[in-house]
Amino acid sequence: MQAPSVGGVMLPRGNGQSVRLSRGASLTDFAEKIGANPASLVGVMMNLGEMVTATQSVSDETLKLLADEMNFVLEIVSPEEEDRELLESFDIEFGEDEGGEEFLVARPPVVTVMGHVDHGKTRLLDAIRKTNVVAGEAGGITQHIGAYQVATEVNGDERKITFIDTPGHEAFTAMRARGAKSTDIAILVVAANDGVMPQTIEALNHAKAADVPIVVAVNKIDVEGADPTKVRGQLTEFGLVAEEYGGDTMFVDISAKQGLNIESLLEAVVLTADASLDLRANPEQDAQGIAIESHLDRGRGAVATVLVQRGTLRVGDTMVVGDAYGRVRAMLDDKGENVEEAGPSTPVLVLGLTNVPGAGDNFLVVDEDRTARQIAEKRAARERNVRFARKGVRFSLENLDEALKAGLVQELNLIIKGDASGSVEALESSLLQLDVGEEVDIRVLHRGVGAVTESDIDLATGSDAIVIGFNVRAAGRAQQMAEREGVDVRYYSVIYQAIEEIEAALKGMLKPEYEEVELGTAEIREIFRSSKLGNIAGVLVRSGEVKRNTKARLLRDGKVIAENLNISGLRRFKDDVTEIREGFEGGINLGNFNDIKIDDVIATYEMREKPRG
Repeated sequence: MQAPSVGGVMLPRGNGQSVRLSRGASLTDFAEKIGANPASLVGVMMNLGEMVTATQSVSDETLKLLADEMNFVLEIVSPEEEDRELLESFDIEFGEDEGGEEFLVARPPVVTVMGHVDHGKTRLLDAIRKTNVVAGEAGGITQHIGAYQVATEVNGDERKITFIDTPGHEAFTAMRARGAKSTDIAILVVAANDGVMPQTIEALNHAKAADVPIVVAVNKIDVEGADPTKVRGQLTEFGLVAEEYGGDTMFVDISAKQGLNIESLLEAVVLTADASLDLRANPEQDAQGIAIESHLDRGRGAVATVLVQRGTLRVGDTMVVGDAYGRVRAMLDDKGENVEEAGPSTPVLVLGLTNVPGAGDNFLVVDEDRTARQIAEKRAARERNVRFARKGVRFSLENLDEALKAGLVQELNLIIKGDASGSVEALESSLLQLDVGEEVDIRVLHRGVGAVTESDIDLATGSDAIVIGFNVRAAGRAQQMAEREGVDVRYYSVIYQAIEEIEAALKGMLKPEYEEVELGTAEIREIFRSSKLGNIAGVLVRSGEVKRNTKARLLRDGKVIAENLNISGLRRFKDDVTEIREGFEGGINLGNFNDIKIDDVIATYEMREKPRG
């Protein structure tokens, strides 16, 4: 049966037939599936009041509208299913050990540490690996994910354990959940003086949802008011019954600060793994696994921390990680030493990728560079189509409330750039979980690692999005481009500030605030050492002007290295001056801050009071 004609062309009628399409498909893709002319589908859309070109990526809603009109049932293929079909087209099976039982050998357990904020997760990881990661954290939160391996002795045998270093605050729910999915065992940290808290329950639910055994570390047993028995009683209500109470959950009383009973905790992890899990993998097949973290390194390019789950990853292998690919140029272990190969449950830092993959992306080794490139390109094209299929109305956080009330906007489009993929993913997840009523949707059009670029501003201009920079700044001409196009770019160094501001904007509660106004940027060309003043930066002022006694930040490869610095000294040749204008050279002294390098950029700014709209 035929549908009525459009422009004299008869169109097929679906009669309830199912059509499978991926997200962000075009009318041409739809036409291929039903054997129609793409131009005729453009005509149908015009009749429906939608102006769409044949090759334009369109939203799921638009495709559904077209399918309903032609009596087809639209089935949008999930990203996971689409990826599985893509790999099957290259005759690749992901997620399965090859061969029979005889090929499987024992592997170390992979452990994630979870729990309520301030209950001592970071300090516990710290005590286990004997290094301090607390000092450099913004807001006191672990913001970058890594992974490392430790060894412990159990019944006279040396046993290895791999730790995924995921942060534990509620703002990182997505990363914690993802950590559980790539995890064999979860350590639930509960402070003996606080007991079970809301995030303790949240972490517990993530571990249960991932169906992983739990070992409870009762921390802070050395502080006043510590009551480990109370913790055992509280957790009984949630189905975790201690072995001494006749249950099957191992509880270990520890003090991460004092380093008490850490070995006992590691032993409990190994014993739980032996009792509950059959941890084996085939080390002989091509390596497969998951990316834990990734970032751009100035000297080494795109680097990714990957956890090998099966097979053995070797230097020289060709690998695909998400939409990144490349030949493994070098691998470093958690101590920073070069390794030639990494077997199951081993975390390594990989060099040689074309771009930065996302945290949580699967990786696999393939035989040929060409295959790797094709898989990566198809994945990238799929993501690009999805991004282009989304539309919006441009506005800033200031006028968002007015736009909502006027009915001009129903969704807030965001572009998120950060210094590491784990932080970006966590920020995205937190924003998407904001409860702001039914009037507005939050959509993340694009997220990535590195400085805010001109292409980000292009995308924001075309889709009316707000750009969020987390621990990164705008690179090159991106800032001027944003100002010219009227794109709202927001910079944050603590994740909660971003969440609170956007939530406040959505609820129409933004108060007058101070606005940061960039005064000028200067590129460091030389460094002069002074016994009296420390390091003095010989600079060329690239834009605006640099003034004495203004605030400054130091950027290295677009990333913020230091905040809240002060231009304490300014010289032109031998003279002290109050300002240096664009195009001129001079010397800048940043007070007590001396960690400067050639090619770093000093960005100066001042705070001006600005009423919000």
